[in-house]
Amino acid sequence: MKRLTLMTSGVALFAASMAMANDDLMAQMDNASQWAIQTGDYSNQRYSELDMINKDNVGDLQVAWTFSTGVLRGHEGSPLVVGDTMFVHTPFPNIVYALDLNEQGKIKWRYEPKQDPNVIPVMCCDTVNRGVAYADGKIFLHQADTKVVALDAETGEVLWEAMNGDASKGETNTATVLPVKDKVIVGISGGEFGVRGHVTAYNMETGEQEWRAYSMGPDSDILMDPENTTHLGKPVGADSGTNTWEGDQWMIGGGTTWGWYSYDPEADLIYYGTGNPSTWNPAQRPGDNRWSMTIMARDPDDGMAKWVYQMTPHDEWDFDGVNEMILTDQEMDGEMRKLLTHFDRNGLAYTLDRITGELLVAEKYDPAVNWTTGVDMDPESETYGRPAVVAEYSTEQNGEDVNSTGICPAALGTKDQQPASFSPKTGLFYVPTNHVCMDYEPFRVSYTAGQPYVGATLAMYPAPDSHGGMGNFIAWDNLAGEIKWSIPEQFSVWSGALATAGDVVFYGTLEGYLKAVDSETGDELYKFKTPSGIIGNVMTYEHDGKQYIGILSGVGGWAGIGLAAGLTNPNDGLGAVGGYSALSDYTALGGQLTVFALPD
Repeated sequence: MKRLTLMTSGVALFAASMAMANDDLMAQMDNASQWAIQTGDYSNQRYSELDMINKDNVGDLQVAWTFSTGVLRGHEGSPLVVGDTMFVHTPFPNIVYALDLNEQGKIKWRYEPKQDPNVIPVMCCDTVNRGVAYADGKIFLHQADTKVVALDAETGEVLWEAMNGDASKGETNTATVLPVKDKVIVGISGGEFGVRGHVTAYNMETGEQEWRAYSMGPDSDILMDPENTTHLGKPVGADSGTNTWEGDQWMIGGGTTWGWYSYDPEADLIYYGTGNPSTWNPAQRPGDNRWSMTIMARDPDDGMAKWVYQMTPHDEWDFDGVNEMILTDQEMDGEMRKLLTHFDRNGLAYTLDRITGELLVAEKYDPAVNWTTGVDMDPESETYGRPAVVAEYSTEQNGEDVNSTGICPAALGTKDQQPASFSPKTGLFYVPTNHVCMDYEPFRVSYTAGQPYVGATLAMYPAPDSHGGMGNFIAWDNLAGEIKWSIPEQFSVWSGALATAGDVVFYGTLEGYLKAVDSETGDELYKFKTPSGIIGNVMTYEHDGKQYIGILSGVGGWAGIGLAAGLTNPNDGLGAVGGYSALSDYTALGGQLTVFALPD
């Protein structure tokens, strides 16, 4: 009995320590002086309460200091600031630097993983990485080769490692991770190689795998309860992850999970999206292909899905559904609702009840979107929640080896992974967008593990009859489902946005400009050209009583793959090289952190 008591006490202490670790992370996020998580907070709002830099003085910003990362590929994500330390990451080979903010950015430690460079050609759209995460005194890195590494935040010592996938099969990683409670939530990339997507939870202390939820497959694999997991308010039913696939196609079905994750501590649910089904040739995979292209709400403790919503059944255009889920509490029709807003690659912006999964709004956030006339919003309809596909732009109806032209948006979407922000002061979302269309020709392809499994040739170009550019930065009302204002840009806006209590919104451009605009009007207040194109996410922090703005520049990503990888064939980069060929006239490769502040 005494031994049992001791064991029970030990378990209780371990559980308590994990709860404290989670409480510690939440406290770090609540401290506006820091930037403790890539998304700003668990809600993915990317909003800062700091207001020392505001719309009246932001025009006086100056460069305070810079740091070269030493890597010349696409720099996505952002630094973290926890206490007096800034943590900076790079694209492959995924170096991590800890910089001492008290010593003018002196390098406290660096972690340089040794990865097989053979992983590079398996990475779809540049060797990007969206950053490290912090929790429980640890820095968590998910490397390109899918190794998850926990580092001591003070020393850089490796505390544990876990392999999350197999690069020889096309499984890679580009995303950050999400620490929740005593777990680290991790996704996977590789939909263009026939990877079956999954989300995995690792124990934060030991690195042991706690659970894994696949995007498609048997109920036991996808962690769904046929009676209690719902889709648009109705039980998903048995075998929902296999019965809309032909044969065993689901085993190489895509639905990868390389986007952003959010968490509601009160509801105790994590939210994320799944990517496109494999292959890009829709004729080879009849059916709805569940649960690709799906918003998922899961219990972080055991991975069980509470509700799901498939946005683009039987995706015919590579419209990955992995973009961020932004959580807000807003009044709608006179009632406070716990909402989830998602800007999908397919060009539709969705607002849902994040507790029940009820679909509330689904509207185009770029008027150029033409593959659908809209989503059926009648709960009594047989096609409730489904987009109505326009036959002219249906790559399946037009058939294999037929070039479907003028499809808007292009496969890289009206917005790719570049995260939007939300200001509780204005109630608006600030969204970096791509204003790009495409021609799409599907062809038959066979599957070989570790080889591309795409099955389509693409060409991309600016939306016709537009402002002439390839991007817009917009303010969006998620309750009305409408654009409030829009700023045209010459190239896609591939940078993550930041909204602040100073009534300023920041974003970057592919030419390399950091821009600041008025959160109410969109009027430009400041711009500065950094050494390379910006595909990183703007962040802010306070140190020694002074507010700073930080941004990684280093052109690349899907839009900049031509520059980043030295590609010249217009069809390379899955069609992006030709679409963005003019980008080389405005910027060049680089890898630099630029930090801004007001003059003393």
